[in-house]
Amino acid sequence: MCLAIPAQVKSIGEMNMSEVDIMGVSRHVSLDLVPDAKEGDWVLVHAGFAIQVVDEEYANETLELLKEMSMVEDEAGLAEGA
Repeated sequence: MCLAIPAQVKSIGEMNMSEVDIMGVSRHVSLDLVPDAKEGDWVLVHAGFAIQVVDEEYANETLELLKEMSMVEDEAGLAEGA
């Protein structure tokens, strides 16, 4: 299963590479597939590429769901190393 994670664009540099924030972690991703993305936008990131611009409400709802899934895995003993 593939999963795209919401991230906020913090800066855009050379060759359309961007620094994004994913739940407090900085990553560098390509904006080649979303050329209209700008600083402050929320994007879905998969395999090092921003693949879609989304609104902030959608991004926050998705991040909350991911956090809930993580808590359920932890409680069920499904987390890595459990």
